Amino acid sequence: MKLAISVGVAAAVRFLLMNSRYSHGIQNRVEVSTPINSWKRVEEGAYLYANGVNPYDGDVYHKNPLILHASRWLLDNVPSAIPSLFILLDVATGILLLLAARVFIREMYEKQRKEKDSYAKDTEELHLVETDMHTVPMSVGFAYLFNPYTILNCVGQTTTVWSNFLLAAFFYGLSRRQRLLSFLALALETQINLYPFVLLAPGALHIANQELRENGGSAGSRFRSIASSSVLFVALFLGVNYFGSFLMGGDWSFLDATYGFIINCRSLQPNIGLFWYFFTEMFDHFRTLFLYSFQINATLLYLFPLTFKLHKEPIMLATMLIGLGAVFRSYPCIGDVSFYLALIPLWKSISMFMKNNFIVGATMLVTSVLAPTVWHLWIYNNSANANFYFGVTLIFCTAQIFLITDLFFGYIKREFCLKHGIRVLVDGKEARITLEY
Repeated sequence: MKLAISVGVAAAVRFLLMNSRYSHGIQNRVEVSTPINSWKRVEEGAYLYANGVNPYDGDVYHKNPLILHASRWLLDNVPSAIPSLFILLDVATGILLLLAARVFIREMYEKQRKEKDSYAKDTEELHLVETDMHTVPMSVGFAYLFNPYTILNCVGQTTTVWSNFLLAAFFYGLSRRQRLLSFLALALETQINLYPFVLLAPGALHIANQELRENGGSAGSRFRSIASSSVLFVALFLGVNYFGSFLMGGDWSFLDATYGFIINCRSLQPNIGLFWYFFTEMFDHFRTLFLYSFQINATLLYLFPLTFKLHKEPIMLATMLIGLGAVFRSYPCIGDVSFYLALIPLWKSISMFMKNNFIVGATMLVTSVLAPTVWHLWIYNNSANANFYFGVTLIFCTAQIFLITDLFFGYIKREFCLKHGIRVLVDGKEARITLEY
């Protein structure tokens, strides 16, 4: 009953804001809408296609032909239902995350129960308890449904709503051991945004760990088998989607308009990320070097070391990879940030080791208020410049990095304390456990 009421309230808040005088302003905010996720660009692409103009010839439309045809059908047949569709998908995302979190927290509890005998004696305060089976999933669902970033993202009718739904379906598929659903959702999301392909690693690890617990065998061989089949699944889905897109569009120009646009960062419209300001100031002969350095940083740089360290906790790995992608991708928005923030309550057991919560929360709150203010001063009053706005977004990104590293270090500290105890004595004196950068 409580969940049904919460879902109804979340949907009502979105509906009221969509039909208020603020909806148009929210849709135009650069923190909400980017060249990649703007619904206005989707409408423009559908309009061009309907009038015999190839939408990929210009620099307006950056979605694949499947979305082009689907959005054109919606605009032609049920345009009045589109806002309701965004609300429905956004609410469904919160429900899928809640359902997935129920399974994940239960798996963590069962793992803890089996390993409890190997834990140090004074670590009870670090353990999950039975009440967490209910409170943690509800916290995950509420953290998504009532996050202001999520609400603004939905009211702005960005395609990030679709992306978040597909990512939630990916997690839901993993929790239900529905490999087909999970990797189909991942393949569809990879077609929209390049960066989620890194989730192949935690997805394969989670499935391998599940099968290992049930059937035994070698962990390495099990992971290699699952990883190869997962890559094959996603590659097959992508191949079918690409070929279908080719048949719909008549050529392969959509690849350059989607992946090429994301990788080469052709639009330097300001957003909450780091690319736009850096490459506005970059000399052309250095651009390629730093462009691909930034893209490697957003995709592969953290994938291998984090996978090596977190191979026993793939959901934590997925959380961190999504968070890092939301910070370092070329066109981030607050909708990307809201998704991984909703996964943070899943890690309640490490909360006592996260020391920067107040700093991170206050910084994100202040920068969220300052960003529109500085933007107005820059664009409309001409009393500020790009440095002011970039300074705010840089601090916002820094706060997210503090949160992600705090989450990671908290996990490492908890694992250490479960094995060695919370109070470690050196020469008869209590030692202080620190992690040096």
